[in-house]
Amino acid sequence: MWLAFAFLSAFLLGFYDVFKKQSLKGNAVIPVLFLNTLFSSLIFLPFILLSLPTDSVLSDTLFYVPTAGWDVHRYVVLKSLIVLSSWTFGYFGMKHLPLTIVGPINATRPVMVLVGALLVFGERLNLYQWIGVSLAILSFFLLSKSGKKEGIDFKHDKWIYFVVLSSMLGAVSGLYDKYLMAPVDEGGLGLNRMLVQSWYNIYQFFMMGAVMLLLWYPHRRTTTPFRWHGCILLISIFLSAADFVYFYSLSLDGAMISIVSMIRRGSVVVSFLCGALFFREKNLTSKAIDLLLVILGMFFLYLGSS
Repeated sequence: MWLAFAFLSAFLLGFYDVFKKQSLKGNAVIPVLFLNTLFSSLIFLPFILLSLPTDSVLSDTLFYVPTAGWDVHRYVVLKSLIVLSSWTFGYFGMKHLPLTIVGPINATRPVMVLVGALLVFGERLNLYQWIGVSLAILSFFLLSKSGKKEGIDFKHDKWIYFVVLSSMLGAVSGLYDKYLMAPVDEGGLGLNRMLVQSWYNIYQFFMMGAVMLLLWYPHRRTTTPFRWHGCILLISIFLSAADFVYFYSLSLDGAMISIVSMIRRGSVVVSFLCGALFFREKNLTSKAIDLLLVILGMFFLYLGSS
C-alpha cells in the first residue's frame, strides 16, 4: 500500500513543480516562497487547533496532531531549516532554468539518498544499484550537453549549482524524514507524521517572514517586482497534498525511504510533459533521451532495493 501512496505523491509533486514554474516567471522569488509557507501553514493550522482539546474530534483519525514539547519540536525546527534551504535554492534555480532541465536534475535525488543511506546507515550497493547510479551520472552528463544548446553551461551557471544544491538538501531531508518517523526499535524517533508536517510548515512561515521583513522588503523597489498569480495558491495545495501522502507512506510498515524517494522523483515525467506542452521549451528530443536514462536508472535502483 505504501507504494501506491508514493506514486500518488509523485503525481501531485509533478504538478507542484509546474505551478511553481508558472508562478516564478518574471516574479520575485522571496514573496512567492513566503506565500507558499503562509498558505501551507493555513492548511494545517486548523488540524493543530482542532487537535488541542482532550476530546478532540480528530482523535483516532489520520489528521490528529498530538502535542509535544521542545524535546520533539527541536527536531521539527531542524527539518524546517533543511527544507526551507532546499526550497530557496530550488526556487531561484527554477525561475532561471527550463523546467525540462530542472526536472531531470531533481530526478537524480534518489541517487543522493542512496549514497546518504550508504554513508549513514551502512548500506552497501549491489550490482543493480551501481548500474542505477552510473546511469544517473551519465544522464547528468548528457543533460549538460543538451543545456549547452540553450546557452546553459553546467560548469559555470550558478543556477545549475542552485538546483544541484537544492537536490542535495532535499536528499538530506528525505533521510532525516525516515529518521524522524521510523520506529524507535528501528533506530528512529517514531514521531507522528502529522505533527512533523503541520509544525514544520508553521516554523517555515515564521522563518520566511523574517527573511521577507529583513532582506526583501527593504530592497523591494530595486529588485524584481512581485505580482500575484493564482498558481501561487496551487503550489501550496498540491505540495501539502503530496507531502501528506508522502509522510503517510513512510509511516506504513515496511516503507523504504530509498524506494519512496525514487518513486517521488517520477514526478519529473509530469513536469517534463508540461514543460513541453505549456512552456514550449526547446531541445526536447535530446532531453527526452536524458530523461529516459534517469527513469531507467531509477528502475535499476528499484530492482536493487526491492
